[in-house]
Amino acid sequence: MSQSIEPGGGRSSYLSFMLAGEEYAVGLLRVREIIEHRPVTRVPGMPAAVQGVINLRGSVVPVVDLAVKFGLPPRPITRWSCFVIVEVALDGQQTVLGLLTDTVREVLELGPADIEPPPAFGTRVRLEFLRGMGRHNDTFILLLDLDRLLSLEELLRLTAATDESLAPVPSQALAAPPAPEVSGNG
Repeated sequence: MSQSIEPGGGRSSYLSFMLAGEEYAVGLLRVREIIEHRPVTRVPGMPAAVQGVINLRGSVVPVVDLAVKFGLPPRPITRWSCFVIVEVALDGQQTVLGLLTDTVREVLELGPADIEPPPAFGTRVRLEFLRGMGRHNDTFILLLDLDRLLSLEELLRLTAATDESLAPVPSQALAAPPAPEVSGNG
């Protein structure tokens, strides 16, 4: 890992982290910082995968729980849990988001020969969210495509799915059945 990124050399740096026993990585140039877990302020109406927001030196930073995003139950918070603060393009603007991870592992250097296309099945992550599978020390690491994983369309899709699951039951289903007519002597 003593190799540096050479212009035209084709090698790229990735930050790897663990989530539910799987190793994932994101492009290092997208990572602004790594901070220890801190309390998250919940925001009503947000999708389940958006845990809430944190205060990062006076800025409001939304936090995405990747485990929930990938359809897993929320992960327990441990002393190794942290937020990877990343920049993504949302609606054409660079936006800062926090990714909740179980633990950060290391910085990896991968070249084109170290990256395989993602398998058609067998991962928890939808294929369009993967850049590929990075080969490192006889294991594979899922390389995430942050712009697709955290796109505005994807976040809106999550919000719509949350809204549908919380939608009220139609009023006619809640209405009491009509009372039987009582005939009088009238």
